[in-house]
Amino acid sequence: MAVPMKNGGMKTSKVIFYVILSGVSTGIGALFGALVGGISQSVIAMCLAFAGGAMIYIVSGELIPEANSLYHGRITAIGNITGLLIGFFAMSIA
Repeated sequence: MAVPMKNGGMKTSKVIFYVILSGVSTGIGALFGALVGGISQSVIAMCLAFAGGAMIYIVSGELIPEANSLYHGRITAIGNITGLLIGFFAMSIA
């Protein structure tokens, strides 16, 4: 995350500050996850389901339309279908 900010013309001190701030928030989130995750398996399952749903929302709302506008044709659809099939097969094996 530092390279795009630096390439965008941001000062080095500001880049370092934002990278450290991101690391601190990640650590706090991990601590919170460890505390909440120790409660029960059901809480972990609900949290992971929520995170998975948020990622699907972001991908379907932002990334797929952007890919379709950049790469005209069927390659994005083929890539999405292939990724889903690999995911399904990997889950069925495990």
